[in-house]
Amino acid sequence: MIFLGGVFNAELLLTDEYPMNPPKVVFNTKIYHPNIDNLGRICLDILKDKWSPALQIRSVLLSIQALLSSPNPDDPLNNEAANQWKNDENGALKKGKKLEDLGDA
Repeated sequence: MIFLGGVFNAELLLTDEYPMNPPKVVFNTKIYHPNIDNLGRICLDILKDKWSPALQIRSVLLSIQALLSSPNPDDPLNNEAANQWKNDENGALKKGKKLEDLGDA
């Protein structure tokens, strides 16, 4: 998988409304992914309408890890990446790897 072994910097912010509202999570590292936009915002149901105060930060982190392993191009935040993922997954992986390599420089 493209993201295996990569190092990605993200911010997790707990607002005053936490745990009644989900934490805010954003990637600071550029990442080419159907469910992460160019600003680093993440399209993940538990960070939106599926949030429950019973969920823990561990659950959020595991869900993000799962999303990186299994992108969902049918619920995109980055339409370009989603379309490429659907039509040319290998091309999307190469583009993501190239962006990841640039981040290492």
